[in-house]
Formats: sequence, structure tokens, C-alpha cells
Amino acid sequence: MESSRLEIRLAASQEDLLASQRLRYQVFVTELGGGGEMVDHARQLECDAFDPVYDHLLLVDPERDPASLAHVVGVYRLLRSERAEAFGRYYCDAEYDLTPLRALGRPMLELGRSCVHPDHRGGAAMFLLWNGLAEYVLTHGIEILFGVASFHGTDIAALRMPLAWLHHHHLAPAGLRARAQERAFQPMNLVPPDALDRRQAMTAMPNLIKSYLKLGGYVGEGAFVDHAFNTTDVLVMMDTKAMSGKHRSFYTRRAPL
Repeated sequence: MESSRLEIRLAASQEDLLASQRLRYQVFVTELGGGGEMVDHARQLECDAFDPVYDHLLLVDPERDPASLAHVVGVYRLLRSERAEAFGRYYCDAEYDLTPLRALGRPMLELGRSCVHPDHRGGAAMFLLWNGLAEYVLTHGIEILFGVASFHGTDIAALRMPLAWLHHHHLAPAGLRARAQERAFQPMNLVPPDALDRRQAMTAMPNLIKSYLKLGGYVGEGAFVDHAFNTTDVLVMMDTKAMSGKHRSFYTRRAPL
């Protein structure tokens, strides 16, 4: 799929927001079997109470009419810490105790609802979204990025290898180690270190999580099993100040067009 025509920008209209919710419905509801209290099945929109306070980073095909709600082919939701404080909570508060992150007192950005239309996967789309995210982070002086990233499904036995790999190799330092809420806490220490199979773990690891790990990302303590959304979630955190030159280059390099 041709990607040189795609544009990256923030949502600027009601059509932009609705198109992002339509894409999220296609991916998270139709494709992955998720749901939620505010999902609008009649209009095929995946919505929630946080949409009005997030910035919506969009990958847009300018050749498609916004009135069709098909012009958005990639999306990332972004919530800065000052907005979250005014709103009263982050999305992740429902799944993780964010006390260690809040105690840092540093500018933070919550990431979520990242998805790309099937026609644009495997190309430059995700790189373009990363470039847009990097520009947003630099513009707003963000130091800590975090958000839940999901494994499809809730069969923990099938996910034991990648979850254990994350636990043994990418667990956050104590100062960043948010913990999954007890009501759905799932231990990730499911395979002893000497029995880990890296190839098996990476094969089962979602591409988004692997991208965060390439940036030097960490995960919180425990996974959160979200039966309503048909996912098993892990909290991923990145400290932009601690990124190595290698990580920073991956994060900010231009996408191949």
C-alpha cells in the first residue's frame, strides 16, 4: 500500500475523532473481539469517557473524504499529565496502581488505543506514528511515557512464555514499578529463568510491545486480565531522559517512504 501520501497530525474536527473511533472499532471490536460500556455498535464506534480529554494523533489519507470516516488509517491516543490531573485520572488507573509514577513529579504522557488499518500494516505507517509521537514528546517536554499494551486473548497458559520473558528481562526498576490492581492481578513469573525460550517468547510478543522494548521500555509488576476487552494487558514505561543514543535514534528516525 502506498504510504508517501499519508499525513500525520492531531485530530482537529469531529469527523477526525469519529474516524479514529471507527478505526478503533474495526480493530479492537470487529477484529479482536473487544468491547466496553460505551462502544456504539450501531454506528461502529469504539468510544470511552477519556476521548474528550485525550489528544488523538492520526495517520490520515488526504485522498479520502473525511465525511466517509475512512480517512484515518492509524491512531494513537495521548494524555499529558496536566490534563490527567485536571480530569482526575488516567485510563491506566483502572488497571494499575500508578503511585510510583506520580511520585516522580516529572512530565508524563499516557499512550493508548494504538492501531493501524490492516491495509497499512507492515509498511511505513507505524514509523510515521512514531515520528509524530516523538515530535509531540519533544514539543511538550515529556519525560515519562507509559500505557497499557495488550496481548490478544485471556488464555494465560498460552501467554506464559512472553509474560515470563518480560518479567525476567524487562521488569521496571523499583522507582517505576507500577503494580497491576489486585482484582485482576496476573503474576508474570510463570516460567523459571532457565526454562525461558527467547524465540517462543518473541514470536508470541505483540509488535507494539517489541517496539517499546527496542526503545528501552520496562514493564510493571503483573499483568491485568481484561475479560471485557478480551486482552491481557501489561503496563509499559519509558524514560526519555534515560534513552541511549541507539534507542533515541530508533525513536526519532524518519520513516522510509
